[in-house]
Amino acid sequence: MSGLLKAPRSRGMVNGLLLVLLGLWGGLIPFIGPYFTFGFGSTATWDYTSDRLVLSILPAIAVVLGGLILMVSAARPVAMVGSWLAIAGGLWFVVGTVIAPVWGGGPGTALGGQSRQIAEQLSFYQGLGAIVTLLAAIALGRFLVVGVREARRAEAERAAAAAGTAGAVGGTRRGTAVPEADRSGRGSTASPEWERQQAPSREEREPSRADGHRWHASLPRRR
Repeated sequence: MSGLLKAPRSRGMVNGLLLVLLGLWGGLIPFIGPYFTFGFGSTATWDYTSDRLVLSILPAIAVVLGGLILMVSAARPVAMVGSWLAIAGGLWFVVGTVIAPVWGGGPGTALGGQSRQIAEQLSFYQGLGAIVTLLAAIALGRFLVVGVREARRAEAERAAAAAGTAGAVGGTRRGTAVPEADRSGRGSTASPEWERQQAPSREEREPSRADGHRWHASLPRRR
């Protein structure tokens, strides 16, 4: 099961990199856009407001963190957390300006003419959030699906682990087996094998008298 929780890092690399770039764009464009008369509200550059914090900086941080997690993570649960984090940031880019008037906030009036205002609205919030949500959702789907190659790799790792465990158990059993010398009684309370053997009888140890007479008869007599 643990093998199926792993995924190659390359699976979320491209989407994660794109999300990091889009997050940086969403967090910095309100401050550098006025250089080109492209933005909302004030034309002053690097003008910090609480509305920009809530509508641009915080969702940008969520998108960047989610993209970084997708780039470096090889674990499916962690990568999916990064995907959901980026999705939350992208959705906030889309709906943030819509619900901001509820607390009396908002990005302000778009600068420039009608065409530029449409481009500003899309590149700052709605369009940016839609692209971020799409990329993060694609990454999430890729980590939810287990490929055939990954399933085979996990099965091979499981089989190798089972074989290693069986080998370790077999080695332990062989290490604790009774040696051949112990089976013959050596080192135990039973008498050893050489003591259990029957001692030769007296007739076997001493030759018979008849054999002695025959032996003496065969000797040559001295003259």
